[in-house]
Amino acid sequence: MSEISPSAGYTQTLRCELQQQPGTLGRLTSAIGEAGGDLEALEIVGHRKGIVIRDVSVMARDEAHARQIAAAARAVAGVEVVGVTDRIFEQHRNGKISVRSNIRVRTRDDLAMAYTPGVGRVSQAIADDAELVWDYTIRGNAVAVLTDGTAVLGLGDIGPEAALPVMEGKALLFKEFADIDAFPICVNASSADELVAVGRAIAPTFGGINLEDIASPRCFEVEDRLKEALDIPVFHDDQHGTAVVVMAALTNAARSVGKSLEQLRIVMLGMGAAGVACVELLNHAGVADIIGCDRRGIIHRGRDDLDDVKRAVANKTNRGHRTGDTAEAFRDADVFIGLSGPNTVDPDWVAAMGDPAIVFALANPVPEVMPERLPPNVAVVATGRSDYPNQINNVLVFPGMFRGLLDARATRVDLDTERAAAEALADIVTDDELSSDYVIPSPFDERVVPAIARAVRSQVTGAGAARKDNIA
Repeated sequence: MSEISPSAGYTQTLRCELQQQPGTLGRLTSAIGEAGGDLEALEIVGHRKGIVIRDVSVMARDEAHARQIAAAARAVAGVEVVGVTDRIFEQHRNGKISVRSNIRVRTRDDLAMAYTPGVGRVSQAIADDAELVWDYTIRGNAVAVLTDGTAVLGLGDIGPEAALPVMEGKALLFKEFADIDAFPICVNASSADELVAVGRAIAPTFGGINLEDIASPRCFEVEDRLKEALDIPVFHDDQHGTAVVVMAALTNAARSVGKSLEQLRIVMLGMGAAGVACVELLNHAGVADIIGCDRRGIIHRGRDDLDDVKRAVANKTNRGHRTGDTAEAFRDADVFIGLSGPNTVDPDWVAAMGDPAIVFALANPVPEVMPERLPPNVAVVATGRSDYPNQINNVLVFPGMFRGLLDARATRVDLDTERAAAEALADIVTDDELSSDYVIPSPFDERVVPAIARAVRSQVTGAGAARKDNIA
């Protein structure tokens, strides 16, 4: 297997005391490089007689590799490592988000206007006309990031407390990319009933609910029931955010090889929340030829081991009624979409695909198959990683999606809305920009959030899913 590159997610700072002798710094940096570390910064932070104190920031592949780098530094003659700081934990100290006020309270008059007695007039007005809550409170720009902590990143069921740093991060991205006030709501909930009850109870505070890191199949039931019960959009990002960015990238990957979405034959490995949502959205967009696979091979109507979710997938996919193992599904396919786990795909399976082939190996951090191992028939490769071209990242979707939903004061979000978002994201990549290494824009492309927000707002208002008083 190809070696994973160092990542900013495993950055440490070594505080080193170096003897002021020629070559000491060179030996230190060489030792770090030979250990596979990626040197980020060297900073002098102090001196004393015959000693220079430096902070050395280094990226590693994982925690074990970080320890190896520190050990290599300690072994350098003339160097004493006096401290090791994990920069990730330091960044998270005391949390990543906070509440900031929009007005200043410096005088009694300020207090009387912002709080009692003035606030009572606003509360009474909302009691008389509930729609005024959208104009005179935070609700019109607020999203709840709701989780039970049962499927957090690749860590699994680690609980609501351990999920909190991730939900804080999601709230941070909402604010940074779309100026949305998002709040992490991490709850102890042992059933779908309890999660639905929480969602219903908190809804009056928020303009939308972003469900996050809820295990399958519970996530499907929770989303469906909250959508039915509430008059605000409920969006499970692990499902639909993934589906939108996959559809956008696939649209452009197909363009780059001279095909349309409708012409593609797709094999998809991984029928969890994201895989099921991708099937639904791609079907909705006109892709009819999809074969879904799980650990036991091709999903087809004749299998007697399918749960309700996979049975629904079987009924809308595999129009050729193929059976067999996953390798069989790859034969003559135009596209592989992986939403499963690391190293689950043999490069020989990919070699049996059409030419040119498109491979989206999206397991993270280790893809289903490393790009370096792919055969020459593959024309376009996408992963979930930032160190390869064409990163498939949900942050391309949810900020703009919710910006548009909130601006429209939407009452729901549906497949038409998701398709509009995907098409808007795909359209950002112009014909002049399009290449095999650039089928999806960067999350830092300033065109992304406004384009998706415009498309979502237009779709919502056109479909009559905006609050009546907000339709222009």
